[in-house]
Amino acid sequence: MSADISPWAVVALAIDATLLASAMIAAYALRFNFAIPTNHVHRLALILPASVLIELASLWICGCRRVVWRYFSIADVPRFTIATAMSLAAFLLMRIPGRPSIPYPPISVAFINAVLSLALLVAVRVLRRAVTEKPAGAALHSKRVVIVGAGEAGNSLLWALRHDRSSDREVVGFLEDSPSRAGARIQGVDVLGPVADAEGIFARVRPDEVIVTTPHLARDLVQRLFELSAKAGARLLFAPDYTRILDGIAHPGRMREAEISDILRRPETTLSGEAEKMALLSGRRVMVTGAGGSIGSEIARQVLATGPASLILVERCENALFNVCRAIGADSQGGKVVPCVASITDETRMRHILSAHRPEIVIHAAAHKHVPMMEENVCEAISNNVLGTALLCRLSEEAGVKRFVLLSTDKAVRPSSVMGATKRMCEFTIASRSSATVFCAVRFGNVLGASGSVVPIFREQIAAGGPVTVTHPDMTRYFMTIQEAVHLTLEAASYAKGGEVFILDMGEPVRIVNLAEDMIRLSGHVPGADIAIAFSGVRKGEKMSEELSLASENVSPTRHPQISCGRLASLDAGKLAGHLETLASTAAAGDDDAARSLLMRIVKEDA
Repeated sequence: MSADISPWAVVALAIDATLLASAMIAAYALRFNFAIPTNHVHRLALILPASVLIELASLWICGCRRVVWRYFSIADVPRFTIATAMSLAAFLLMRIPGRPSIPYPPISVAFINAVLSLALLVAVRVLRRAVTEKPAGAALHSKRVVIVGAGEAGNSLLWALRHDRSSDREVVGFLEDSPSRAGARIQGVDVLGPVADAEGIFARVRPDEVIVTTPHLARDLVQRLFELSAKAGARLLFAPDYTRILDGIAHPGRMREAEISDILRRPETTLSGEAEKMALLSGRRVMVTGAGGSIGSEIARQVLATGPASLILVERCENALFNVCRAIGADSQGGKVVPCVASITDETRMRHILSAHRPEIVIHAAAHKHVPMMEENVCEAISNNVLGTALLCRLSEEAGVKRFVLLSTDKAVRPSSVMGATKRMCEFTIASRSSATVFCAVRFGNVLGASGSVVPIFREQIAAGGPVTVTHPDMTRYFMTIQEAVHLTLEAASYAKGGEVFILDMGEPVRIVNLAEDMIRLSGHVPGADIAIAFSGVRKGEKMSEELSLASENVSPTRHPQISCGRLASLDAGKLAGHLETLASTAAAGDDDAARSLLMRIVKEDA
């Protein structure tokens, strides 16, 4: 036996030969009403070996031998039908006058044999597949699964779960909104109804898991599914995007847990404006400061996707810069990505970078942003946020930068914290510039998952068993995903003419306690029962709620429904220079109390 012929191939060949021989014998028996005459018994003995060889040869010619039994499907039936027809034709040709003396079956037997052979060959393969697949309800401990979406992705997921012998999941039904699939049955599993009826369906079938396969399902529907799944005691999971499955990037059986960004209690952002981003960034030299941070790294990724002439990444933390370069594949960009370890407060270093790489667009994301920490490090906050920004603005003008985009925050509106006040000073600084450089600011609230934000903190607290600490039950904040915030920031920057503040519509503010409860549920626990929520009190510098704009800014819509535009309040250049000089000398002295008092007085007087 050849080394490349597997034992199963020999077994499969023997099974097929046995089936074909049985079909021929049964055909004779049926033709003669189970009383085969003696002369036909002798003829059958002569015919049988030849007929089996002919039929096996037909199967081989038609490629039936290459069909894997475990994955046999209706698409393979035509191959076997053609092979059977070839065998039948061969038997009929044996009747042509002048043929060699070869025994042949009667015409009626040949036709009956063809039908029986096809039926047996297909039946044994269907049986093999049925044995391979896990029968519904076979294991009492199986997780009961409802699949959301009965399209190709849902069908692929069901098939994958059926054929994964290590999986302990049993699909009990589909949720599907398409009227054409109402009441349908797919691979033996019922479409139970639309997503709108999920509550009653979950109560009836009691799922352990709800798996979403529908791509780009509206966030309000995901939020609803999450709430109903939690109520039913089920986990909400997401299957990979079907296009990634088709491309071989993902496996349909590899699900991910629902994330807080999936169920954020606010409308989904409309991510259009690719043309505007491309027009702004494609083929340009772009510099991003604070590139190692959560937002800066996402800016780097999205800018790189537009095809800039070069991407200069400025970051003072070496490890953070290394990580972002690795994440965006800087090594494969042929020198297009230029990593620069530098602080924006170092005039000599920043002047050299601007002179050497000549950026046309500067996106300024570098800042100290942690509110409570900056309350204890006021002089450093002023030095980095205020004076660093003022220096970068001046050097950018000198270097001929065409556009300068400041990332600001809702905490700069009527600031109560040092961090917010420093950002307000940054807004004053860019609004008071007068040069060929176009200066603008983009203002938004909290971004989900940013380092030091509540989401990773809550996640750590939940992993530790709680409690999850919330400052106040009524505290609210605006939230947006990092991807949404950066996309809208880059689109907004393309609208700038000079002196604007672009404000991102972040929907209704979210109660922090609701965010904490949702994250606890996402982890599979019950808020208050499994994981406690503790209220720690409002911290120094924090507001109960934030604002995104001032009435004096005269905010008006732009062509994007989620981007508004206002005019930044500007200061006389001499007055601003005096404020910056005073702040610099106070910060240099290292007196945090004096620096805080001066900073807050300036922003309140000039608000």
